[in-house]
Amino acid sequence: MPTYVYGITGADHPLHLEEVFGVGETPAPLRTVRTGDLTAVVSDAPEGLRAKRRDVQAHQRVLEVLMGDGATLPMRFGLLAPDDEQVASALDAESDRYRARLEELDGHVEYHLKVSREEDDLLREIVAESEQVRELRERTRNQSGGHDERVALGELISREVSARSSAEAEELSQRLAPAATRLSAGEPSSTHFLNVSFLVPEDGVESFVQAVERESDQRGDAYTFTLTGPLPPYSFV
Repeated sequence: MPTYVYGITGADHPLHLEEVFGVGETPAPLRTVRTGDLTAVVSDAPEGLRAKRRDVQAHQRVLEVLMGDGATLPMRFGLLAPDDEQVASALDAESDRYRARLEELDGHVEYHLKVSREEDDLLREIVAESEQVRELRERTRNQSGGHDERVALGELISREVSARSSAEAEELSQRLAPAATRLSAGEPSSTHFLNVSFLVPEDGVESFVQAVERESDQRGDAYTFTLTGPLPPYSFV
């Protein structure tokens, strides 16, 4: 039976797992795979494992208990190994890297920030600041512009939206970076121009959250800030 891996800790990490169970319709008992410096918390993997709410919550609960006692490398839901021996081999092969990452994550949590902006607000800014957009817009409105100019207007606005969104995402990330240890930028989406995770010291959480709130207040109602956390530092493993 494959081995399900929840997380990796140092060999001296406390393991208070007596009342915690793993994934599966019948919750799987937890066990450990140990090497000289590291410990992996694992269980048997049930057949047909899917991301059901029950199992995702069980995975999260194991990590919460581990992280409550110290630095933990959280594995994403569904990570399987062929057997315990392969887990031990991986721990040995990557021992230096895992220990360095545990040292880095010690005393840290992750916060994930997404920011969106109302499209109309951004378009008003583009029209107000771009003379070329205003000229093309006026010509397409009064019918003096042809199909090519309408296409050109659409392409120009699209480039402006992309450039301004990228620039604002970079600026906002850099303004928040001093309140975090590291950041990990994700891909923007059609609805969010900023999608970034921050590795935040536990004793700096209040300062980080306040920094996000200040940025949100300064930008006004046209912006929506969605901050999620504290989370296990998945983005930094």
